[in-house]
Amino acid sequence: MTPFDNLHPHSVWAHFATLCAIPRPSRHEAALIEHLIAWARARSISAQVDSAGNLILKKPASPGCEAMPGVILQGHLDMVSQANAGTQHDFEHDPINAVVRDGWVIAENTTLGADNGIGVALALAALEEPGLVHPALEVLLTVNEESGMDGARGLAPGALNGKTLINLDTEEWGHFYLGCAGGVDVEVRHDCEREDLPPGYEVQRLEVAGLRGGHSGIDIHLGRGNAIKLLAEALRELAGRFDLRLIGMQGGTARNAIPREAVAVFALPAGEAAQVEGWVQRKLVAWQERFAEADAKASLAIRREQPGAALPLSLTLSPKGRGDVAASQAITRTERDLLLDFLNTAANGVARASDAFPGVTDTSDNLGVVALEQGVFRATFKVRSLDDARADALADELVAQAASFGFHAWKDGAYPGWTPNPASPLLALCQQVYRQEFGRPASLQVIHAGLECGLLAASHPQLDMISFGPDIRGAHAPGESVEIESVGRCWQLLKAVLRRLANDQS
Repeated sequence: MTPFDNLHPHSVWAHFATLCAIPRPSRHEAALIEHLIAWARARSISAQVDSAGNLILKKPASPGCEAMPGVILQGHLDMVSQANAGTQHDFEHDPINAVVRDGWVIAENTTLGADNGIGVALALAALEEPGLVHPALEVLLTVNEESGMDGARGLAPGALNGKTLINLDTEEWGHFYLGCAGGVDVEVRHDCEREDLPPGYEVQRLEVAGLRGGHSGIDIHLGRGNAIKLLAEALRELAGRFDLRLIGMQGGTARNAIPREAVAVFALPAGEAAQVEGWVQRKLVAWQERFAEADAKASLAIRREQPGAALPLSLTLSPKGRGDVAASQAITRTERDLLLDFLNTAANGVARASDAFPGVTDTSDNLGVVALEQGVFRATFKVRSLDDARADALADELVAQAASFGFHAWKDGAYPGWTPNPASPLLALCQQVYRQEFGRPASLQVIHAGLECGLLAASHPQLDMISFGPDIRGAHAPGESVEIESVGRCWQLLKAVLRRLANDQS
């Protein structure tokens, strides 16, 4: 028995159960692909893996519909891997544990993978739905969408024959999405000068935790705390009051997730430790007031580390004389001030709101990952914009700012946005079908997230595209959930649109 056995539509939830059972973090989709190839071939559905690692499934048109243009259903196989602190979960080997509660399917302590597992499940269900009338179907299931869009980026021109594409990777029911943000990563690196710790210093560990995190695109406007920025804020204030010697830092796990946790290890004169504890308590109270609505569970804690304790980034605090310099050395105070000033002043959050789409973020960036290990500092920003030129401009600003501190910085992994086409014939057809099925029009929207449609349009410019999906909450963060009823509505709409495309003579 699984939590999905009594849910409807049964076929969609059965496929989603499989996706929860077979681990599929980014760059580890091979086992799932092998399973789906066997599933497809057992049903006489063509299955092939292209040179980029994408799985392409093909099914001929229903009898009498062979002359109609083919349709592509598209989603991505991988999922974001995030777990709450203290949760033991190996995303490469352990299944996702989901429960049903109050009309939602939820993973309480990890990400669920409804992004984009539900979209994949809808497409697979369409391939095997008995009696469904449809044009020729191609299902494109891409790999490594969450960590670089490598699958869509590597799709060969002409690999797909369909003329229309339905992307199933958006997360708000009742909307047709016809555009999305493009993006680019900014990487920063700096080799810090180090020095020996003075005698009589105690090593401390400062932890920021309890934040909600979330998707670095669609949640960036909600005012949630960024654990890296908060940690840097606390460290800079501490360094202004005490002789803080910074040893190591770690925060965030993915560039496209708002960081929920961050930790720093530093040394202080033994006599200052008690004063720091009082300061931490006062700082926590200030944060709890500041984030009372957006991040009420924010926490800040400090503790003394003992020799042999595990530190961030696999540093080990060893007793003097064992030859382990990780805990006997810190970066210089000059380097400390440079790093903390950079992290505190670097742009993070909404840079511009959309003029054309009220309530939608136009341009933003997310400081997603930071590490300081053995004197090597690294940081990764995710920049997004509905306008590719504005994304590039913000990325250039971050690179220039890093350079002004003497750091090495560069842009990487750029992908184009998807430009809205309000005159899309597919959009018009889908609007008609939606009104017929649900008695009201769907709203039109663009999303401040990186759908693969922009890259797919670059390799297949003939495609007319649209995107829709169910209600998903908390994507890219533990506690991610999907509303059961909205999945059923998506399934109803998808079948109706396919039937209409198979018979449309306009």
